[in-house]
Order: sequence, then structure tokens, then C-alpha cells
Amino acid sequence: MRLSRSDTLGRFCVFNVVGALGIAVQLLILTLLREWAGVHYLPATALAVEGAVLHNFFWHECWTWADRTSLNRSAILRRLARFNLTTGAVSVASNLGLMKVWVDTLNLHYFLANLLAITVTSIVNFLLSDRFVYKNGDSSRFPGVL
Repeated sequence: MRLSRSDTLGRFCVFNVVGALGIAVQLLILTLLREWAGVHYLPATALAVEGAVLHNFFWHECWTWADRTSLNRSAILRRLARFNLTTGAVSVASNLGLMKVWVDTLNLHYFLANLLAITVTSIVNFLLSDRFVYKNGDSSRFPGVL
């Protein structure tokens, strides 16, 4: 399914399908690091979020914003940098902050706390991706701009 530039609702639906897959990736990595490797929940969360961010970027490139991308290697790397610096940073910061409060203060289980943290950040991440990372399509038209 190829989306048009003006199909925000359709794009948001696809974004959420990718996000749901990303949630599975994030929770799997979190569980593996926490339960099997014994990593403290905060570093495990940061690593799990980055794993999901990379997963989501790949699918957003191929599906969600495919009409706004090119296969130019430098353009892809710039979009990846922008994606990581925006949605990645928001995801890591909000997940770590919310996890710290919800696990340490409210005594929520880390798994439930992580699901809640993911939900809180999803709309912000969609807007950042749609309005900044993929705003103008192929970022190679803007050399020197991340």
C-alpha cells in the first residue's frame, strides 16, 4: 500500500502497525535483557528502545513514508540520524523517565510500565516523524541538513 502525502489518517494507521511490531521487538529485547541476562531495568529499557527505533525506522522507510524517501545512501543516513535524534531521543527519555517513576515510585511491574510509556510517546513520535524526519521527502535535496 502506497500512501499519498496528504493521507495523514492512513499514514497514522500504518505508523501504528509498525509501532505495534516495534512494541513486540522492544518488549522482547527488554525481557531477554532483564530476565535472562540480568541487566538492570533502566539500561535494558534504553537498549530495548533503540532496538525498536531501528526496527521502526526500517519499516517507516519501506512502508509508512515510502513516498517520501529515496534509496540514496547519504539521504537514508541523514533520515536515520534525524529519526534517532527526534523519535529515538523522545522514546529513550520518556521511557526511562516514566519507567523510573512508575517502577520505583508506583511499584508497577517493568513490563506494564514499559507498555504505558510506549503508549504515551506514540503520538509525539508520529508528529516528529511526519513533520520533521519525512517532511520534505528526500532529504538529499537539503545537503548539509540532518
